[in-house]
Amino acid sequence: MNQVTTHAPRIEVRDLVVKYGDTTAVERVSFAIAPGELVTLLGPSGCGKTTTLRAIAGLETPTDGTIRLNSQTVYSGRERLNVPSEKRGVSMVFQSYAIWPHMTVFENVAYGLRVRKLSRAEIDSNVARVLDMVQMQAYADRPSSKLSGGQQQRVAVARAIAFSPNVVLFDEPLSNLDAKLRAEMRVELRELQRRLDITSLYVTHDQEEALAISDRVIVMNAGRIEQIGSPEDIYDRPGSRFVADFVGSANMIPGKITGSGPNNMLNFETDGGARLRIATPAGSNTEGSVIALRSAYIHFGQTSGGQNAVAGTIHRRMFHGDFIQYVIDWPAGALIVRRPPTEVLAEGMEILVGFDAVHCIILSN
Repeated sequence: MNQVTTHAPRIEVRDLVVKYGDTTAVERVSFAIAPGELVTLLGPSGCGKTTTLRAIAGLETPTDGTIRLNSQTVYSGRERLNVPSEKRGVSMVFQSYAIWPHMTVFENVAYGLRVRKLSRAEIDSNVARVLDMVQMQAYADRPSSKLSGGQQQRVAVARAIAFSPNVVLFDEPLSNLDAKLRAEMRVELRELQRRLDITSLYVTHDQEEALAISDRVIVMNAGRIEQIGSPEDIYDRPGSRFVADFVGSANMIPGKITGSGPNNMLNFETDGGARLRIATPAGSNTEGSVIALRSAYIHFGQTSGGQNAVAGTIHRRMFHGDFIQYVIDWPAGALIVRRPPTEVLAEGMEILVGFDAVHCIILSN
């Protein structure tokens, strides 16, 4: 993973506000992205992530706030400054690819270089270089209309990096691809970004994609930032009920704290009467009425130390290929458990579900 440096951020957003009439699409959003970092804006449709990206690109006019790119202010509500998109020095990869069908692959990638008035030799060299990077050099003379979706996406990426920008913005670039190709392109994009050390802001609603490719994830909801953190932090230490519920599969277990125990443990009683123990590492929340428990962290049988073990009955079993999802009836209602496909248990079977106290995250909302 790229390390966040102490250098001035390539992208800096402060108190960004975007309104459409009386509707606020983005409300006081602030974050910074270090050189070489890939940060993802993640959230459901309508949360403001794409609007934020487009405001950074200069394709949306904010209502207030500040945007700085490469230490230069490109938008300031206070100063009434708004630098045009073409002068911001960023490149963008769109969901729709935006490939010109009447041009060849070479011409599509060369277009931006010609606009910048590079010499023929420089254009030929740069186009060959980036087409080789995205494994499209053999298609240089092919009409773009004859390309598959994955090939068009590679051409769009090549065009975006051809003039060696410091910042590349990705607007759900893989959402039009099938699942297998999408997974392959994630790896390719991440490898390319690391090799070129390009600062990137990536927008997606796909949580798996965000967790797989990002140095940090910014989870947005209703125009605001819910949480910023590494993929591991977002998954293992969600800061709100929304984050826990939106990112990954989590069980929300209502109840109340009934006391404390040794080794930074809390006693928690579910609404159904099950008694659980919650680990509270330094800095973690110790007040709340809901536990988030990831379905992947629940096992069948006793856990090490027997910290949490509750009897239940398998109500439903669903095969998902890479895992089997079980719905367990237990004192707190229904519990979702995801286990490897090698663990096949029958519906109606009485079992013991176990999970470590450290995986019980108490939420205040």
